[in-house]
Amino acid sequence: MKPVSFLSTMLTAAAVATAQFAWAGQAPGALADADVPVSHHDRVYAAEQFSNTVSVTDPVDNKLIGVIRLGDPSPGNFSPLYKGQVLVHGMGFSPDHRTLAVVSIGSNSVTFIDTQTNAVKHTTYVGRSPHEAFFTPDGSEVWVTVRGENYVSVLDANTYEEKTRIIVPAGPGMQIFSPDGKYGYVCSSFNPEVDVISVAGHQIVGKVQQASPFCPNIAATPDGKQVWFTLKDVGRTQVFDARPPFALLKTIDTGPITNHVNFAHNAKGTFAYVTVGGLNVVKVFRTDDYSQVATIPVGNLPHGVWPSGDGSRIYVGLENADALTAIDTRTNKVVATVPVGQAPQAIAYVPNAVPEGDGTQNTQPLGVAGQAGHLTLVSVGTSGAGTTAGATAPTSVALFDQGLLQVLQASATGLQPKQPYVLGLADAPDGSGTIEPLASFMTNPAGSAIVNAIGQIRQVVTTNGATTSDRRRYLVIAPSVGGKPGAAVQVQSL
Repeated sequence: MKPVSFLSTMLTAAAVATAQFAWAGQAPGALADADVPVSHHDRVYAAEQFSNTVSVTDPVDNKLIGVIRLGDPSPGNFSPLYKGQVLVHGMGFSPDHRTLAVVSIGSNSVTFIDTQTNAVKHTTYVGRSPHEAFFTPDGSEVWVTVRGENYVSVLDANTYEEKTRIIVPAGPGMQIFSPDGKYGYVCSSFNPEVDVISVAGHQIVGKVQQASPFCPNIAATPDGKQVWFTLKDVGRTQVFDARPPFALLKTIDTGPITNHVNFAHNAKGTFAYVTVGGLNVVKVFRTDDYSQVATIPVGNLPHGVWPSGDGSRIYVGLENADALTAIDTRTNKVVATVPVGQAPQAIAYVPNAVPEGDGTQNTQPLGVAGQAGHLTLVSVGTSGAGTTAGATAPTSVALFDQGLLQVLQASATGLQPKQPYVLGLADAPDGSGTIEPLASFMTNPAGSAIVNAIGQIRQVVTTNGATTSDRRRYLVIAPSVGGKPGAAVQVQSL
């Protein structure tokens, strides 16, 4: 029995040592905070833009509990008497993990949800096209970036009413706070600068130059030393010193449609996880030397990203796959995929969100929110287009059912930078003949774009949707020449 007892003692000691070493704190908290092991009390939330829902997932078995319906799909939300939310998009949570703040861009609102009961506690309406909302680390305020205007709306976290505004350059994209609560970092979606703001004084105390105007996401490391932000238009991620004088430290070329960034800390160090929508991957970087350590294929158009309370997992929302995927941070492999609502944007992992019970109140089944079709467009002349073999263009298309209509969203990549294009319908699989335009768009400097259209599109581009009165058509992308579609450069994969 002695060898068994000795082995048991050694294993116990090793487990304790590992647990102590891993107690490091995860974003957005401080490094000194204790990790929170994954449990049935935790929840993963996703803000779903086209179904106007918030999905609720239990991370232990990666099972969808249900959705919180904040609004209706199109065209019901076009009514002048409509009172629900539109374009559910941004997300943050309170330091006590009891309140979720959900931003709806189209209805200019912040909805506050009780994490225990999934009930809406309050809705505050702010200025034009807000993007993200986060609580200050002391829980007293909620800062909302009003991207359609030029200020951060500061709400009282107890009354939910606006108490002041912090004027910044037009288009504030997102804000995050230093773990000690001293600074707020606000990047811009319209102007090439990050503003550093004193939380106590609501005054700008520093500026950081962005390499481009379009920053959708920003995050601070748990040790309070770095701030990372993404640039969606040029496909880069930048890092600056979180402390004065806020010097730029590194610029990394991450790839087309670089979306969000967040961190996981474990025994091997602190790692930045960056979602790259145009490549359908998450790239992983060390925060000490900025070296890339992994590229993780995850699915179509990865968007939001958030760590578990112990850093053992990273959760990623797949915008064009209507799913949430879980990554094991020890192996950097996908370990689970969970169906959620339509076009998940921001996500949040909230440890101990449900202290008691099963936390299923006020949720609904997915219903129409889980209905979508998925297509791929490939370069003309590649295999899958009925012609010669070659590399495919990674353009994914999602058709989100809204009842009679679908919202089409294409993650277009592999195109020429800063050029006009048309997404349209062609009569032939190879894109020849007349092209009927659905949407015109301009690519960004990385040769990519997010393109949206609405209509009865599934019925004419899929075999099972075709009827005797509607001939089948094929999705294509073509350059815009003199305001008209030229020859197709990407066609629907068959």
